[in-house]
Amino acid sequence: MNDDQLNDEVAAKVAADELRQAVNEERETASQPAAFEVILASGSPRRRELLDAVGVKFIVHTPATPVDESLEPDLAANPEEAAKKLAERKAGAVVQEVLAQNFTGMLIVIGADTMVVLDGKIFGKPRSLSDAKHMLRQLSGRTHEVITAVSVWMIAAPAAEDISLGFRTFADTSRVTFRDLTDEEIADYLARGESFDKAGAYAIQGEGAKLVDHYDGSLDTIIGLPAERLIKEFPDLVNAEAAEC
Repeated sequence: MNDDQLNDEVAAKVAADELRQAVNEERETASQPAAFEVILASGSPRRRELLDAVGVKFIVHTPATPVDESLEPDLAANPEEAAKKLAERKAGAVVQEVLAQNFTGMLIVIGADTMVVLDGKIFGKPRSLSDAKHMLRQLSGRTHEVITAVSVWMIAAPAAEDISLGFRTFADTSRVTFRDLTDEEIADYLARGESFDKAGAYAIQGEGAKLVDHYDGSLDTIIGLPAERLIKEFPDLVNAEAAEC
């Protein structure tokens, strides 16, 4: 990340904090409390369930054009920063689409990205059955990290031409230890069809739980959204409404 990018990111995070402070001040003085609408910028049913479970009202809006998930070498070498950058891209793409529709009101957009990391190497979603088998063989008997980054964008737009915008991004990490897996166990799991849209080729909330010896940290982070931490850091979400855009 160069100096200009760092300065832009810091400015955006400061803007998010200032925007939230201004909204809180408005709530204290107004007769009717200001409320954010919420968009989840992810089609993942697992993230929808986790956000539902903590009582957040939201709609799902994924980018019309798939987000570029390629990583520059410096990001690929830093999985936590890579996950944060992809979460920001996903949320930012939806923010751009919403603002292009002349949105007015107050809005929170949530983007997320989950990565499985072993020895500093990022395991994405498998491209094929053989790729999934290779991933599971590498994870067998080992402890890996699961990093989920969440990027929260806050928009206040009293008019289409009067927009305040800021975002903050955090990452949460859990550790998962696999049992020593036999080739037969790997083949049996792959035959269940859970692997193909999952980072690391397994789903701990499904049959993939049988592959796991134990984990440390938040299960929600491993599944794909550290919802309790999200609510703690962004309490506005609890009183928010489902977006209409």
